[in-house]
Amino acid sequence: MANDPEHINLILNNRRARHEYHVLESIEVGVVLRGTEVKSVRAGKINVQDAYASVEDGELFLHNMHISPFDKGNIHNHDPLRVRKLLARKKEIRKLGQKVHEKGLTLIPLQIYFSGRHLKIEIGICKGKKTYDKRQALKKREIQRDMERQL
Repeated sequence: MANDPEHINLILNNRRARHEYHVLESIEVGVVLRGTEVKSVRAGKINVQDAYASVEDGELFLHNMHISPFDKGNIHNHDPLRVRKLLARKKEIRKLGQKVHEKGLTLIPLQIYFSGRHLKIEIGICKGKKTYDKRQALKKREIQRDMERQL
């Protein structure tokens, strides 16, 4: 029931990640937040432009995700760039760690959304695009737009 489309509230879609990387596979994980971070995320004050995930000691962590301090918060506001723990099954974490170490892939956040009352992050196993790949994607998109205009 929590995964119904009507219960999912999209907060952020990382379009730049899909432009910069080839997404090979994706996985949904939870995230551990503190105090006023949830209120800031609900207000949309979040930035994942330079964010990436890593596997350390059998646990999954998200680095460089900026959540602005809550406006009406007090002295107990959080550090905007702190490292946040991601929640996934041990088997999935092990699999992600192997892929990242073996093939030189990167874990990038693709989407952030609320599923019911829980914050979820879609992490993509990504491989960097070359500049000519990016140019080809832009050309293809431009051609598609022109065809749609003519119709």
